[in-house]
Amino acid sequence: MGSIIFLRHGQAKNNTERILAGRTPGIPLTEKGIDQAKKAAKFLEDMNISAIYSSPIQRAKNTAEIVGKHNSIDVKIDDRLIELDMGKFTGVPYDEIFSSHGNVFMKFYKGELEIAHNGVETFADVKKRVLGIVDHVIENHPDENVVLVTHMDPIKAMLSTVVSLSPENLFELIIANASLNIFREYKRKFSISGINVMHPTRFHQDF
Repeated sequence: MGSIIFLRHGQAKNNTERILAGRTPGIPLTEKGIDQAKKAAKFLEDMNISAIYSSPIQRAKNTAEIVGKHNSIDVKIDDRLIELDMGKFTGVPYDEIFSSHGNVFMKFYKGELEIAHNGVETFADVKKRVLGIVDHVIENHPDENVVLVTHMDPIKAMLSTVVSLSPENLFELIIANASLNIFREYKRKFSISGINVMHPTRFHQDF
């Protein structure tokens, strides 16, 4: 029985500025985010990792490289782990979007048409591609522990395939930067071993 470990990228500039970065290139990790990635890398030392796959977006790729270097594993880039396409909302501050369009995150999890009409990738499509990379891992790394470095909503997509989560649950659920979210797989059935796993000192900080 292997584990699929979803790791959210460390804190990035868009997180501190509360901007929907989407797939915008050139947004680096903050110093705090680099430190978070280093702590996650050390956390993974005892988990016998055999492979690391990463979103191509800089903040995830940088996180994956820190983890890979510490654990002597090369990083493979896979587009199925990419951040969701924010469409017309790309680069816009959260507060501005909420004031003009209401709670777009809730609308996203509910699958409302307004989301697709603004060019935002649907949650159903995020789930489809995430399950695609999960199938790839199961087929190519049987009974191994594999790390997938990605973003908050792809991790929520995976969680929502294992447990029943309402749109309200999904909206309230925060996946912390550089936290491990661990799924065990046996004969293509999944169980959750951990959500937001990280060093205990980080629970005293804002996510």
